[in-house]
Amino acid sequence: MKGNHFLLEEQLCFSTYTLSKQFTKFYRPILEPFSLTYPQYLTLLLLWEEPEQSVQTLGKRLVLDSGTLTPMLKRMEKNGYITRNRNPEDERQVMIKPTKKANDIKDELLKKVANCLSLLNFDEKEYFALIAQLNELTTKLGGINDDKAI
Repeated sequence: MKGNHFLLEEQLCFSTYTLSKQFTKFYRPILEPFSLTYPQYLTLLLLWEEPEQSVQTLGKRLVLDSGTLTPMLKRMEKNGYITRNRNPEDERQVMIKPTKKANDIKDELLKKVANCLSLLNFDEKEYFALIAQLNELTTKLGGINDDKAI
């Protein structure tokens, strides 16, 4: 890519920033009746995939540090969506499991999300192609260290 792209509308970072804000806004009316935030919803998605995970594993998959993840998990536990217990085989490890309450809302919540996503009018091929492009961009950005960006 050549040329100077200094206009705000030509900034890839601004486009992804506004996209992220729009997704959070998009999900808010779906999640509010369940008293869930978007990161909490993502946590439940991971726990529905694999019902027992360590805090460390969740942090890696969600790309969240423990300073952000731990308070969020404490709120989820207080709201009855997860349990947090020390691993009896390794007391340093905290294991997270979804509760019955979390599992009881799964079908309803996922149906509401699917209904809203259908409003985007992507066919399946477009949908997964876009995910692949965004994942590729994420990987490229993750592979650039600070001294290359200077």
